Amino acid sequence: MNKRLKEAYQNAEHIWIDKGSRLVCMSDCHRGVGNRGDNFLPNQNIFLAALGYYYDLGFSYIELGDGDELWENKKLNRIVDFHSDVFELMACFHAEGRFRMLYGNHDCKKRKGKFLRAHCSQYYCDSEDCQKELFRHIQARESILLKDRISGHEILLLHGHQGDLMNDILWPLTAFLVRFVWRPLELFGVYDPTSAAKNYKKRKKTERRLDRFAGKNQILVLAGHTHRPRLPEPGESFYLNDGSCVHPRGITAMEIEGGRLTLVRWSVMVRHGRSLSVERTVLAGPFFWEDYWKNARMSDSGAEMLP
Repeated sequence: MNKRLKEAYQNAEHIWIDKGSRLVCMSDCHRGVGNRGDNFLPNQNIFLAALGYYYDLGFSYIELGDGDELWENKKLNRIVDFHSDVFELMACFHAEGRFRMLYGNHDCKKRKGKFLRAHCSQYYCDSEDCQKELFRHIQARESILLKDRISGHEILLLHGHQGDLMNDILWPLTAFLVRFVWRPLELFGVYDPTSAAKNYKKRKKTERRLDRFAGKNQILVLAGHTHRPRLPEPGESFYLNDGSCVHPRGITAMEIEGGRLTLVRWSVMVRHGRSLSVERTVLAGPFFWEDYWKNARMSDSGAEMLP
């Protein structure tokens, strides 16, 4: 199981960061086509408000997989058409070199360049009655390795499904079951047992695997997949999670800014006078990422050391 995590580490795109870097990571949007199965739809405006905030402040946006729900929906262009305002904003990030896309288990079709070229280069804008550029020449990667320019310490970004038999190795079978079996049943209240986000035991197993790998190899691992946000204090663990964008009434994100990590939630709040606004709330942190390596100890269990 740890072989897949090693591969993700070894094949990662390297990006150098320092205290001047401003990154925000979000994952598990599961954007759909606007029907009852579109779990992103209730939080779409919250996501737009949050992403607009990060765009205005000069952040780069890294999507850690499962941005689009391609197990339940066959065609990405239908998702793009329905959520065109979201894709237009992400295209602004991409045009300025401030967007990176990772693929997860639910959108692993994006790893094929032919699929991305067919569905992500352009889209049809109804309001202007023309084709507009979207993500020209974009490449979806499995992982990114952030490296501190001074210390050389590393933060591995990935979706987190790596090593999961049903969601990684046998994903075509699981996708078939989700589309034709579990999704119809879920509408009647039956949870999908293959999902790490909805199956408690499976989620704990996934989190333990990532936690052991991160601790054994002394690298911060930031993932999504389980939908459970996590930013432990330095010295407690090397495993972090940015949560998801399909939480009831809100989304979560991991900010990397000024050499620090901050876990935040965006949600609709009631202001004085009963007006509504989208507000940012700090859930954990900020913690300096360098503090995670201070007095860190090697774990005797779990993964082998990376080469």
